[in-house]
Order: sequence, then C-alpha cells, then structure tokens
Amino acid sequence: MTASVSEPHGACDPYDLVVIGAGSAGLAGAVTAAEQGLSVALLDASPQTGGQFYRHPAPAVGAVRPEALHHDWSAFAEWRRRLAASDITHLGGHHVWTVTRENNGPAKEPAGPWAVHALTGADGCDGRSVRLRARAVLLATGAYERQLPFPGWTLPGVVGAGGAQAMLKSGLVLPGKRVVVAGSGPLLLAVASSLAAAGARVPAVIEASGYLRYARHPAALAANPHKLVEAVVHGAALARHRVPVRVRSAVTEVHGTDRVEAVTVSRLDRDWRPVPGTGRRIECDALAVGHGLVPQIELATSLGCATRALADGTSALVLDGLQETSLRGLWAAGETGGVGGSQLALIEGELAGIAIASRLRVRPVPGGRVRALRRRRDRMRAFADVMSAAHAPGSGWPHWLADDTDVCRCEEVTAGQVREAVAEFGARDARSVKLLTRAGMGWCQGRMCGSAVSCLAAGSGAARPLAERRPFAVPVPLSALGALGSPASSEEDAGPDSGAQADN
Repeated sequence: MTASVSEPHGACDPYDLVVIGAGSAGLAGAVTAAEQGLSVALLDASPQTGGQFYRHPAPAVGAVRPEALHHDWSAFAEWRRRLAASDITHLGGHHVWTVTRENNGPAKEPAGPWAVHALTGADGCDGRSVRLRARAVLLATGAYERQLPFPGWTLPGVVGAGGAQAMLKSGLVLPGKRVVVAGSGPLLLAVASSLAAAGARVPAVIEASGYLRYARHPAALAANPHKLVEAVVHGAALARHRVPVRVRSAVTEVHGTDRVEAVTVSRLDRDWRPVPGTGRRIECDALAVGHGLVPQIELATSLGCATRALADGTSALVLDGLQETSLRGLWAAGETGGVGGSQLALIEGELAGIAIASRLRVRPVPGGRVRALRRRRDRMRAFADVMSAAHAPGSGWPHWLADDTDVCRCEEVTAGQVREAVAEFGARDARSVKLLTRAGMGWCQGRMCGSAVSCLAAGSGAARPLAERRPFAVPVPLSALGALGSPASSEEDAGPDSGAQADN
C-alpha cells in the first residue's frame, strides 16, 4: 500500500489552532478558542466527542438514554451543542502520531507553524496519512490506566477498571455477570456503582489503599465539596446494591483455566506487601482492575517538554498559569497536567482556549474570567494532588509476583526474566531491561508494563517509568513514513469533504 500525505481542501493553512483530543479538555478548549474567532481543527482517535469520561454509544446502538450512565451529562451536552454551532473542523478517527515544529527557533521565541501528523482508520494503520499545520497546538490527550501485574492477570475475563466502564458506556455490555472490582483510586467506586446499576453482581470492591489520607488535608476537602458529594453518591449506590468495600487489600491471584473463575484477595501491610495467611477466595467470572491513571504525554515529551513527578509515581507536564508548556505555542489541558477529573479538565480547556486566542490575536487576556477560572483550577488541582498521594502504590507490591508471572504481556516477558536481567546482567532501569528482555517493545509500547518493569528494575515499587522521548506516539506504517519525504505526496482534503466525520 502506498500512502500519501493529505491536508484539508480549502481549510486554513495554517489553522490558528489544532486541538488533539476531543474529551472534556479538548472540547472546551476548541469551542472557547473558536468562539474567540480562531480557526480550529479538533482531532481525536474516536469518531465521537466526549473522550473516556463522556464515552457514549454510537447512534447505531440505539441507546435511548445514554446520559443514564453519566453524572454531569448536561455540561457535556452544552459543550457539544456549542461545537455543533461553531465552524470547528472536527476530524474523528484520526490518530496523531507526532507533532513537529516547522521552524525551530528558541523555546521561548515565536515559532513557525506546527505540523500535526495523523493516521486515519479504526486503528490508525489502515487509512490515509494526514498533516495539518497550525499556529498553536493544544494537547488534551487524557490518560490511560496503570496496571500492576499479578499471577493470572492475563486470563480472559480480566479487564481494566476503566475498560469495564468503557464497555458499558459505549456498547452497553458487561464484562461478566459476577464482577470483582479491584485496584486503587476513586475510579473504582464509580465503576462498581455503574456495573451494579447495570445488573452485574459485584461481590466486592477491593481498594489497595484507604481513604483516611484524605482526612489529613481538610482544606483541600473543604474547597472541593462536590468531591465529597460524588463519594457519597457512589457510596450510597454501593450500599443499595449491598456491595462491600474492602480497603488495604488487593487481588493477588486470579484462578481459572479458560477464563476467570475466582480471585484471591489478600490483606496488605502499609507498604502493600501481602500479609501471610489472609488470602480469601471470591468466586467471580470477571475482574475489573486498575491502579490509577497515567497522564498520556508522549507527544509532548517527544518535543522535549518539561515534566514533573507526581506523588503517585507518574509524570505530568509542567504548565504555566495559562496552561502553556515549556515550549512556546504548545499548550496542554486536562490529565496531561495531572489526573484530576472531568470538571477540572473542562476548566483547564476553557482557560487554555482563552489564553491561546489572546496570544494569537495579540490582545490582553480578559482578567476577570481568567482569574475566576484560575481560582477554580488551583482549588481542584490541589485536591488532585491529595488524591494522587492517597492512592500511590506502595513499595511492596512486587511481592505479589511469582517468577513465572507475565509482566510484559505483548512480548511474554516474566517477572523472573526481569529479575534475572537486574541480578545477573546489571540492568538498573527500564530501558536496560527492555534491551535485555524486550519488555516494553510490543504493541502497547510499554503502556501496560512500563510501571512494573521500572519498579522491578529499580528494586522499588514506587519507582517511576522511564520518560523516553519517542518520535512516534502510536504505531506507524512504513508507507506513511515514506510518504512524508515523497515528492509525489498529495495535498488533499483531510476535512469533511474527504469523508472525515464532522459535528458541525
């Protein structure tokens, strides 16, 4: 197959702004900037807007009340209405694989247009190669789930906690009839209550941390009463469905042959080591598990953007007061700056949209609105930092792993092989382990195993994954790379006239 690089027929060249990600932050940023008079393109891998939080069934599913599985649906509906009323070019089904600066100047000096490269198609590998040029770029790429391995986690029926919620929201499908929800973080409560409301039997919610750490930060709690309300709503739903919540516990083994049949739940000490003799077997046919979210910042780190360490061992982008990264002309909003939820993402997206419009239109930032947004953002960001610390993995979780436990699923690398690379061959970081074992070289490019490999390499369960600068954020066919330098590359429409989906 020969690929060609295409650009929108009749579209702005360059756009004032290209927004990558059509979730809460990207939607708010794109709409706000467009309403300020900017020409905007909004790209997302999904054909629909909403991201993971507002994921909803495709029209073909025929869902009568998609809002039933969401709270605060009215906020999304309003942003989506404003999108439809705008001139934004919405390009769904576009997988952005890299962003480049066409005119590389000093980091804090005006730069030439950015080039955003994307692939179309269901998985990005069977469609056209698309290039959009922009004066500014807003990254709103969200986050992905962190998985910590344990014996049996590769059995059919084990799904991510967020993945289980996505199945329900987008396809109205349950991962099983009897589903244990486990891991760490507030997402577990939302997932369990959603599954129970949809008809699944949830024997238990297994939380590796606890909730007492929140009480150490009364100021952050008092400044964010809506978070307490959310917790009460989920807690009431679980109580109504008689779902127990077990804290300081973890699923340390999954049992079954062809699929999940049961799990072993063990009590954990303060460092997340399993307490001997506390294992308890729970019958189930599915396990929804996740240990928090990891900011998806590959596009930014490939450009050299500064990052900061979060309390839960992940990394986020360093942003200024108006959401700009360390590179001039590149903004970010939402989970890229640290996981904080949909409401925070909407605020940051709107703030970034205003800031970008002011920069490109060479006019003052509107003080009153910006001050109000910044106050709300800072208040909610403070709570996000508390949440990150409260659910940080303990250093003892690698004690869950037997030597034959797969750590890298793509390349089938076991914990024993990683430990051997460390003990026998002197590996001291994730990159060295990867070179010796192929861990992290598979299709997911380390998203599933990166945290585990890094921790095993460092000999600590609290180590951070290696922040590698990779030129590609998603797998790219060689034909697409070849087309970039081909003199025969076509400059065709990547917008609505070429079959890309648009909401306007």
